[in-house]
Amino acid sequence: MLVLALDTATPTLVVGVADWSKHADTEVLAERAVPSGNRHAELLTPAITGVLDDAGLAMGDLDAVVTGLGPGPFTGLRVGVVTAAALADARALPVIGVCSLDAIGSGARTVVTNARRKEVYWAVYDADGARIDGPGVVRPEELDRPGPFVGDPAFGARLDATVTPAEVTTAGLLRAAGRQLADPSSAGPLLPLYLRRPDATPPTAIKAVSQS
Repeated sequence: MLVLALDTATPTLVVGVADWSKHADTEVLAERAVPSGNRHAELLTPAITGVLDDAGLAMGDLDAVVTGLGPGPFTGLRVGVVTAAALADARALPVIGVCSLDAIGSGARTVVTNARRKEVYWAVYDADGARIDGPGVVRPEELDRPGPFVGDPAFGARLDATVTPAEVTTAGLLRAAGRQLADPSSAGPLLPLYLRRPDATPPTAIKAVSQS
């Protein structure tokens, strides 16, 4: 099964194409990790085109689409989820959403990523890599969870622990989506994990403009 995987939950946009089989290891055919900041909408489509070209494939060769659902910022997640849904709909492909934190690292770990506002997104996994707690958002000093920690090493000092650098990968996204890829009918709706309200909100009242 040829799968397009993408994630826009972090400042690094990830897009990859892989050959997935429930009977064998996933073979990543092409992958791009693009520092994107807030430019996901501008960079996502060229990245998708690029990995398909790198793999010598076309959209018509794909069998499924996997997308990270966050947690992450509102605008970035919306770009990724809407793009994944549109591509899958255009080709009548199954589309599967996974928690982006599930695609970071492996084995027993606590994943921490930058949630801005001096906070981290977090989730805890057991030795088999299954998520047993989270996802959540909290200030690092208040994260009472065990290590080892993986994710954004910038938070090591505030966690008073070493954080092994790790990011979302194509292989990680497909590993997280394995059960749904084996049975696409089991995939749920694409519901982004925002965990908190967007930074920008509409005003509660409109200030009257006086005319002189």
